[in-house]
Amino acid sequence: MNAIILAAGVARRLAPLTDTTHKALLPVGGRPLLTRMLAALTEAGIRETVIVVGHCADQVRAIGGTRLGRMAIRYIENPQYTKGSGLSLYAARAHLAEPAVVMDADVLFPREMIRRLLAIPAPSALLIDRGFNDTGEEVKLYTRGDRVIALGKKTVPEAFESVGEGVGFFKCGAAAGPEFVSAMEHVIATGDGLNEYEDALHILLQRVHVGWVDVTGLPWTEIDFVEDLHRAEDQVLPRVRALDQER
Repeated sequence: MNAIILAAGVARRLAPLTDTTHKALLPVGGRPLLTRMLAALTEAGIRETVIVVGHCADQVRAIGGTRLGRMAIRYIENPQYTKGSGLSLYAARAHLAEPAVVMDADVLFPREMIRRLLAIPAPSALLIDRGFNDTGEEVKLYTRGDRVIALGKKTVPEAFESVGEGVGFFKCGAAAGPEFVSAMEHVIATGDGLNEYEDALHILLQRVHVGWVDVTGLPWTEIDFVEDLHRAEDQVLPRVRALDQER
């Protein structure tokens, strides 16, 4: 199993903190988010991580390095990084030919999340937190039985059994990879100039079986705004450290 981390975007909502620094490099508890993420992947047994870079690419490379433990770290440049995460993931499409975990780079999370995602028997799966507060900013996942049937901030299917917030991590099985690439090509070809990979993921859900893993109750946060960064430091990190037994 490999990993693909999307770390190319500008993150304007965090300006001016991200004017000259990538948000994945912002420190939480004295360590960059990216460093924490790579350590979690190494412990989970990921053998290679590909980081898609754009904004502040040299800084990301300097912090990420080329190896952590037994995990190799490689980089792919997305020159169109201002046009959405869809183009970033598409730049790394060759790495979807085998099983891979696709990850947003702006999430503080406990290592238990990765362990659960890799442990589920379904080749393709998403993480769902059903204890979320719906502010309209969340990417929501809708499930029926053991599969995710729809995804989006505004999409609501006619019939579903449960709904939760997506954490931003997707385990993509080898069989789903080509379908995912095809869906991305459709989104890019028909898009309005801003291409998000979640739009392609929503299409993929109609084509292949994607399971889900319940992570309700585990501490995590996506960092989009300055208040998210403060909450990560003051509220989420102490719980993450306790679960990870970080010293």
